[in-house]
Amino acid sequence: MAVPKRPARSRAVAEGDKEERRNALLDAAEALFLAQPGRMASVAEVAQAAGVAKGTVYLYFPSKEEMLLALHERHTAHYFAALMRVLGGRRAGFDEIWAATRENLVRLPGYLPLTSRCFGLMDRDIPAESAIAFKVRVGRLLAEAGAALERHFPALGAGGGVTLLQHSYGLIVGLWQLMHPNERLGTAMERAELAMFKRDYERELERALRSLWAGTMGAPAAPGRKRR
Repeated sequence: MAVPKRPARSRAVAEGDKEERRNALLDAAEALFLAQPGRMASVAEVAQAAGVAKGTVYLYFPSKEEMLLALHERHTAHYFAALMRVLGGRRAGFDEIWAATRENLVRLPGYLPLTSRCFGLMDRDIPAESAIAFKVRVGRLLAEAGAALERHFPALGAGGGVTLLQHSYGLIVGLWQLMHPNERLGTAMERAELAMFKRDYERELERALRSLWAGTMGAPAAPGRKRR
């Protein structure tokens, strides 16, 4: 009787080890970014923080820019997982969705500064094929969450869930960029004529999102008629 071979299990273990090492590198990159959000840590610094050789980092990430993008993608996947847990429940109104968004995106350390940084990186420093692959993966998460949102709110119609989530994300990031003080401007931000930028970001964001969602949900199209 032939002894069964075990290459599949060996591959699975190897893949598990690889994912663990990749996450350890991202953990190191995240710690460095949180310590100094205004600068991008080098590959050598990440390697040192993770306790590995510099060449090991390059086995997982072609560049420091793509490593930051991978960290941003991990943050984004974490948020969508939390959102899907809410949308998988029986009750998923704005309050529940806002709570998940606040805790897993707005208040997640480093999420918004890194998001802003990665927008610029994709315009300049990330190879087009890597940027497109990132958008495809995030697009799948967005489509899944949008479909779940439409099941809870049928008035959204096909595609309305994705649109609402995109508009919400635009508000989240755009308001942060508008209100977040640029550190290099220092005490200049205390000037009276700049007071309109010194607002409570989280409070203003909740108000803006509530208005967006109420406006979107408050005027469903009548049966058999199209919205104008």
